[in-house]
Amino acid sequence: MDIFLTSAFGPAVAVAHAREAERAGMRGVWLAEHHFVAYGQCPSATVLAGHILAGTRRITVGTAAAVLGSRHPVALGEEAAMLHALAGDRFQLGVARGGPWQEIEVLGRGLDHYRRGFAESLDLLLRWLSGTAEVVANGEFHRFGPLAVVPRPATRVPVRVAVTSGETAELAGRHGLPLLLGVHADDPEAAALVDRWAQAASAHGHDPGGADHARVRLAYPCASRVVGERELRANLPRWLAGIRAAVPAGGAPPGRDLAAHVEHLLRIQPVGPPQEVAAALAHSAETTGVRRQLCMVEAAGSPEATSDLIATLAALPTAWRRDQARDRVPGLAVA
Repeated sequence: MDIFLTSAFGPAVAVAHAREAERAGMRGVWLAEHHFVAYGQCPSATVLAGHILAGTRRITVGTAAAVLGSRHPVALGEEAAMLHALAGDRFQLGVARGGPWQEIEVLGRGLDHYRRGFAESLDLLLRWLSGTAEVVANGEFHRFGPLAVVPRPATRVPVRVAVTSGETAELAGRHGLPLLLGVHADDPEAAALVDRWAQAASAHGHDPGGADHARVRLAYPCASRVVGERELRANLPRWLAGIRAAVPAGGAPPGRDLAAHVEHLLRIQPVGPPQEVAAALAHSAETTGVRRQLCMVEAAGSPEATSDLIATLAALPTAWRRDQARDRVPGLAVA
């Protein structure tokens, strides 16, 4: 199991939580990237990843995700190649189109590139990380070269693509890149995106069977579902309210019904006794084909509660999940 951090309590606390996750035996920590909002205090997931990698020994550190709408693909490629040279496959690069927010005008190439340029930027990033000696760009949005790739990756740097739409899932599939799925999709929606990805991957000569897809989850083991829902209804609005500060490109802040947002998450995410949470996670993995679960631990509401949630998630009854989940959920097969 992995954890997902937005750095809601600041980057120093995120580093401390990443180290706690490693000590608890977690497999990975994944870092969100946001600009100009209190929801996430990490404007560069690669910078924070480098700091965490230097302070840990085993755990995988990934970006979930570095936003190509507000980054130049060559600059991101250089950072990713350097982190890969220093940490090998402990560093995992996840990229996203991002949202049509203010940062694409301040830091990126504007709305037109956001709407039409993601595929070109992704292709350029992949060529930069492929191990080639130099790269030339002759696209609509990027024209240069030849440029020497320095540092040059000794092996191809793995990349994942965050998706919320079938179109982006198909794009990732054409490249054979595994998916990063968001917390707002339920199991049928996640399975549909994976299926659309698999069709595109197969059509372009990639084997869909070995893809290490990942999915952000709000897994909240606690005394009972009633207790968990009460705590999350108290904690989540304070945390998610920071999203309201996100200003659309060229417009005023959108209205957002936080109460409805919270209720949606409670309906589709595993909350309750540890055994039930473990069974729900295993069932989701089986039905969607996404086995890497990235748990949003900061939903606990405070740095101290986040530390407790990391320890609780690390102690989920894996033996119970393996031996008994099939009996609780019809048709369940647990890896």
